[in-house]
Amino acid sequence: MSVTIRRARADDVDFLVELVTHADVEPYLAAIRAKGRDEILEEIARSEADPEAFGVFVIEVDGGRAGTMRFERANKRSRIADLGGLAVHPSSRGGKVSDAAARLFQRHLIEDLGFHRLQLEIYGFNERAMRHAERSGFVQEGVRRKAYWRNGKWVDGVLYGLVAEDVEDDS
Repeated sequence: MSVTIRRARADDVDFLVELVTHADVEPYLAAIRAKGRDEILEEIARSEADPEAFGVFVIEVDGGRAGTMRFERANKRSRIADLGGLAVHPSSRGGKVSDAAARLFQRHLIEDLGFHRLQLEIYGFNERAMRHAERSGFVQEGVRRKAYWRNGKWVDGVLYGLVAEDVEDDS
């Protein structure tokens, strides 16, 4: 199995809309996440126009679309990126697709784009995502207690961080 990542293109929009609105995916993504076709096309255009500050990516498995993830520069001077929106289509889950994609994404952001710190926040009920973050090298840094109204109740936001020195060297 070959896992690769690339920037999303306009021809990915139908796949991305289907993915982020899927009943097994949507409840775990940020409530404010772009889910409509026009919103996602705007984000893809932004990703193309300002690739060092914002990115929407597609995860591919053996050349076929399997998922998505994104980043946004949070602090230019300190080289910090906020990550989010990692979603793997239920038909592509298993085989640690998300773990392989996350490692590729980390390397791209740190080695190619020059970020020093990557950070993300996960809903406290999303235990699968928290296990994935820790497997992928992120360190839990804190909890925002009952910070978000999601799925009809107040939920925690669990904060994770990873710095350039945390990324394993494959050489």
